[in-house]
Amino acid sequence: MAMDGFLYSTYVQILKDELLPAMGCTEPIAVAYAGAIARRALGALPDRVVIEVSRNIIKNVKSVIVPHTGGMRGLEAACAVGIVAGKADRELEVISEVTPEQIEATQKYVQDTPMTVDFAKSDLIFDICITVYRGSDSAFVRIVDYHTNVVCVRRGEEVLLSREITGKTESAMADKSLLTIENIYNFANEVKIEDVKEVLDRQIAYNMAIAEEGIRGNYGANIGKVLLKTYGEEDIKIRARAMAAAGSDARMNGCELPVVINSGSGNQGITASVPVIVYARHLGVSDEKLYRALVVSNLSTLHIKEGIGRLSAYCGAVGAGSGAGAGIAYLMGGDFTTLAHTLVNSLAIISGTICDGAKASCAAKIASAVDAGILGYYMYQNGQEFLGGDGIVKRGVENTIRCIGLLASVGMQETDKEIVKLMIQNNFMA
Repeated sequence: MAMDGFLYSTYVQILKDELLPAMGCTEPIAVAYAGAIARRALGALPDRVVIEVSRNIIKNVKSVIVPHTGGMRGLEAACAVGIVAGKADRELEVISEVTPEQIEATQKYVQDTPMTVDFAKSDLIFDICITVYRGSDSAFVRIVDYHTNVVCVRRGEEVLLSREITGKTESAMADKSLLTIENIYNFANEVKIEDVKEVLDRQIAYNMAIAEEGIRGNYGANIGKVLLKTYGEEDIKIRARAMAAAGSDARMNGCELPVVINSGSGNQGITASVPVIVYARHLGVSDEKLYRALVVSNLSTLHIKEGIGRLSAYCGAVGAGSGAGAGIAYLMGGDFTTLAHTLVNSLAIISGTICDGAKASCAAKIASAVDAGILGYYMYQNGQEFLGGDGIVKRGVENTIRCIGLLASVGMQETDKEIVKLMIQNNFMA
């Protein structure tokens, strides 16, 4: 039976909403975006800046290199490059066009300008508030819930923009609560390639380019290179893990290439796509088969992440690696049952992995998550599976995914607080 028309159009729109290009790690880029909007609203280069962000933003900005800053890290660098060189209308590509002179100006701005960092006053998981001053003039920008959701812009007391804060709900986007693995499988089989080709072609081009750059260059801990050197390039399972890790190696450590994100994250976008592309090229399948497998991996990742939320103590690479496993299973001819068991198996293997911010070790976590996704598939191929009642595994893939969402969004709240406390101890704001 053909898929319902409304559901079909929603799934297409979800891919268009979520698979967006971004330059650099998305949390610092969101801070840069807020900084660029604040400077535009002020109408002048600020002489003082106050940055107030939620703990998850602190966690994901603290250790990652911000592109186009000459290797600087942290909230001040992210905000400063947005203020000095950002183009606010480019959103998550806000710092994609920065000149060498602007990099130098950004570094000088950080040195010369008073910039205060503090925790946001709200309890929201995702909250960025930037206040900028020039003499007696000021401007204020607030982004909440997700990376481009600007809810307030003020110049002095004049309100330039005001939107309702809806909490976790991303009201401007297609409804991801309509995703199920069975419907994702059916949609992947039925989708007209022209409806998804543009967004997937961009994902293939961008994410493979940064993965290849990660293998060529010297970035972070070079996890991709270590995997290939240690285990060899001949095994497709190793190559898929290495290429995904290499993309993160580059992205976390200052590479100035864009990526196509998934669930608001470049690392998750890389993890959900690169292993599937590498497998597809190894298998020699048609472009059409690759597109359909990428639909499976991307939508499965988004479905898992929906219950978790944009930011959490639960490592987002876990869901993306599981999604990649489902995409690879689809490439290998797997049906809905195969995809479901692959996802359950892989989530059961690695769901204890924490998110302790964006940094070089993300690449290693990605390698492990892709390995779990692949192992989840081969377990089922060999007649092995984790059953409902085995730890957090529930009977049925949807019940297991729901359980993962509760674990991450509710059960790990205290873990998240402790992670941030440990990260900032003896550093800043201690």
